Amino acid sequence: MRLDKYISNASDYSRSQVKRLIKKAIVEVDGDIITNPATTIATTSKVYLDGIPIAMPGPRYFMLNKPTNVVSATKDSEHPTAIDLIDEPRTEQLQIAGRLDIDATGLLLITDDGQWNHNITSPHSDCKKTYQVMVAEPLCTTLIQKFQEGIWLEGEKRRCLAADLNIVDHHHALLTISEGKYHQIKRMFAALNNHVTTLHRIQIGNILLDENLEPGLYRPFTQQEMIQQQKTQPKVVHPKIVQENIGVTQQGA
Repeated sequence: MRLDKYISNASDYSRSQVKRLIKKAIVEVDGDIITNPATTIATTSKVYLDGIPIAMPGPRYFMLNKPTNVVSATKDSEHPTAIDLIDEPRTEQLQIAGRLDIDATGLLLITDDGQWNHNITSPHSDCKKTYQVMVAEPLCTTLIQKFQEGIWLEGEKRRCLAADLNIVDHHHALLTISEGKYHQIKRMFAALNNHVTTLHRIQIGNILLDENLEPGLYRPFTQQEMIQQQKTQPKVVHPKIVQENIGVTQQGA
């Protein structure tokens, strides 16, 4: 990696600022003063800026309790974004692992670990997500089996994967899914002639939303959550195999 890029990525300095600092002969790499910003350094190199060690930071993991009217995006011209709520250096490197609709609330995972993000959000992963759902029409126990069988969504070629519906009362339920189709939960209930009025995510994989985290606030993962996120490595589910295992037609969805 280029020396100027390394220092910029590991600090709050811009590339142009780093280049000026390097040319001042205050950057040392493995005991040698370097004045060429384009110098290539090894991943094991010891870098010092004016005597202060510079180390590339490790991956960062945050949980955010997303409020309504915030979009799950890095940039948006009309609405505040989830990244706007993160007061950390190098926010341009952060990604959202698992999006929520603008009117939905709850757990968002934010990271600069691209591989982990992919493991969470891959359409063929089996990363389970749990939501608190409130609906307009009364819920009945027959819906549990319908969700287990897989709901047909308008415009889709395959049923949704099996989902777990836990009815709390006539209008509230916990729903666990392992996909992330566009407006999936709203469309699932709409296919059953119901309407989702509120949607709040409480869990992604092994990570639970902190009950003490107020809407709009975030925090880094705890030590225990760092261990849990290592376990959040979903297995790959092959759509063709899933479809064959379902083995049913659209009739009766």
